Amino acid sequence: MQDDDIRAIVAKTLAEQHRLQQDSIDAIVPKAVASVLASFGIEDDGWNELRADFQHLRRWRKNVEQAQSYTFKAVITVIAAGLMGAVWLGVKVALSR
Repeated sequence: MQDDDIRAIVAKTLAEQHRLQQDSIDAIVPKAVASVLASFGIEDDGWNELRADFQHLRRWRKNVEQAQSYTFKAVITVIAAGLMGAVWLGVKVALSR
């Protein structure tokens, strides 16, 4: 046997071994994921409910972020209005003397 023949046989064997490992991984992963989800109480037939739950959580998060933004803007507006009112009162008092 030549070195090239040995290399070809080894390459074929390694390729077949890799294919077999990939096939077993492809079979194991869905079972593992289903097992983990089942441990959280999510069954195979509950995908639509799970999707709806995640959509609801996303909407809730976006609404909370929007409310935080509006609250921040309102606080800044109140502070700015208070400062402007204080300056106005100071100018009014200074001019009335």
